[in-house]
Amino acid sequence: MNKIKQILPMLILLVLVSCNSQKVYSDYDYSYSRSGGLDPVYENFLIKDGTAHYSFEGQGRKIRKDFKISVSELQELENLLTANNFRMIQEDYKKVYDNIGTAISVKKGPNASSKSDASFIMPKDQQRWNNVVKGFQDLLNSKLAGTK
Repeated sequence: MNKIKQILPMLILLVLVSCNSQKVYSDYDYSYSRSGGLDPVYENFLIKDGTAHYSFEGQGRKIRKDFKISVSELQELENLLTANNFRMIQEDYKKVYDNIGTAISVKKGPNASSKSDASFIMPKDQQRWNNVVKGFQDLLNSKLAGTK
């Protein structure tokens, strides 16, 4: 009985820590992620308020970084989404396998929506999708350049 009393607090702590570690992947305002492929890649860029979390796993590398996003950078991102009418971008219905898919999800503001090119994007919306993806990639690259 004494051993159970010693182990029980450790088990409770372990459960709490493991549950809390997934919170970063569900509590965000903006999400840019890429995953899949023949040589699988998993990349997440999540923004909540002025904080960003980045993780990459694949190609023999594993990267995790946290950094700040300024109000002006968030405003630029929101302006990009508005200018490219993000909510109205249409996904195609074709199925694509063994391809790296990009997914963007916005949970707040007038551009709240989720889109993915895992089944392609309709040709009429492809340029707008490319613009939005490039905006996220440029922001991410500017942050990663300062942390390497």
